[in-house]
Amino acid sequence: MTAADNLAMERALALAVEASEAAEIPVGAVVLNAAGNIVAEGRNTREATHDPTGHAEIEALRQAAASVGSWNLEGHTLVVTLEPCIMCAGAILQARISRVVFGAWDDKAGAAGSMYDVLRDRRLPYRAEVIGGVEEEATSALLREFFERRR
Repeated sequence: MTAADNLAMERALALAVEASEAAEIPVGAVVLNAAGNIVAEGRNTREATHDPTGHAEIEALRQAAASVGSWNLEGHTLVVTLEPCIMCAGAILQARISRVVFGAWDDKAGAAGSMYDVLRDRRLPYRAEVIGGVEEEATSALLREFFERRR
């Protein structure tokens, strides 16, 4: 973990709060370049856009690719408040993201070590370093409170 990772997780948490306030599942994501600078960010937008791919990670990856002018984001880090799902893990690998730092584990749909481990699967041509459980208490609490309010 770096100081840049910690700052990025703070920003991702703020984006997750924004998502929650917009009645979206509270997930935020930030992409850092090799120097540790934020080049993109995203939050869940599925409800607003009616787009099943409107996950925070996908939004951040699209913005990062546009920002750097390439789909290839090797050397970049994705920081996200929730363990990526299978769809997002696939997009992360396709974008060649080098590192993934996430907060809350997702025992029901996670693809970075809990339910599946797509990001580190040796059968695939590209793998990412994974650091999970960062700010886990804060990210988990945000999700728990969101779903309690919805019930």
